[in-house]
Amino acid sequence: MLQTVSKAFFGSLAASTTLKHLASRYGMRGRKGFARRFIAGETIDEAIEAARAIEAAGMTQTLDLLGESVASMAEADAATRAYLEVIDRIVGAGIGRNISLKLTQLGLTIDRATCVDNLRRILDAGAKHDFFVRIDMENSPFTQVTLDVFETMWQQGYRNVGTVLQSCLPRSLGDARRMNELGARVRLVKGAYKEPRGVAYQEKAQVDAAFVEIARLLLSHGTYPAIATHDPAMLDATRRHAAEQGIPAERYEFQMLYGIRRDLQSQLTRDGYRMRVYVPFGREWFPYFMRRLGERPANVGFVIRGIVSESGRR
Repeated sequence: MLQTVSKAFFGSLAASTTLKHLASRYGMRGRKGFARRFIAGETIDEAIEAARAIEAAGMTQTLDLLGESVASMAEADAATRAYLEVIDRIVGAGIGRNISLKLTQLGLTIDRATCVDNLRRILDAGAKHDFFVRIDMENSPFTQVTLDVFETMWQQGYRNVGTVLQSCLPRSLGDARRMNELGARVRLVKGAYKEPRGVAYQEKAQVDAAFVEIARLLLSHGTYPAIATHDPAMLDATRRHAAEQGIPAERYEFQMLYGIRRDLQSQLTRDGYRMRVYVPFGREWFPYFMRRLGERPANVGFVIRGIVSESGRR
């Protein structure tokens, strides 16, 4: 229940333009900005630098140019062109070719057909250079349309694309079965959004139980699933099921967020598991950052110390 309240509180703060303005003054300032704990930087150069460090540590990475819910088709086109540039820069840098994006960033709330066209432009560019593109899942009003758009791309022959399911939504077990039927790659997460009763589980125990059930389904019958969690209990349940079923480590991967549980990231890598780090970057970092605080309120103390430290240097 506490986590549900926390998500609601930080979700409301994420919509505050005043707070966003204040945070932007200190969050990414220099190397010590408090948001740099969770955000690689505001530029693709900073993201590539972070990606290289991750790969040097024996892990893989996926880059995510932050942004969502654009207000115009011009903004959606700009986001699409920015992603095309990201693809070119990744190729030039010689790092792993894996990116994530949100459909509302490409204009989904304005015109679905144009959003699909923008996504197709990115998938086509990615296919030329062997990229994998993950369509991130947003809050529940977008769940069905996101899966519909994904299936549209799949039915048109695109295989360099995957999607995300959230265990907080009861429907996700059925969605996982459907993705397994297609042979699609799924990233499983618990879910970072505050969702209403009747749509999502409200208790952590329910979300966790659903996560374990869906993870087992994906591991046993899915196509290279990504088990995305920082929860040691979920990690243990995943490894235990894989061991019991004789599922080798190369048939799935763990994923964690940049800057969170780096100790677990390193330990899993040392233990021989595949570990991918989700690397967010870009100027539109504030909503993402606030969701991370909502997931783990203990991070608030870290942020407050960073703000005080930055303010003291003025």
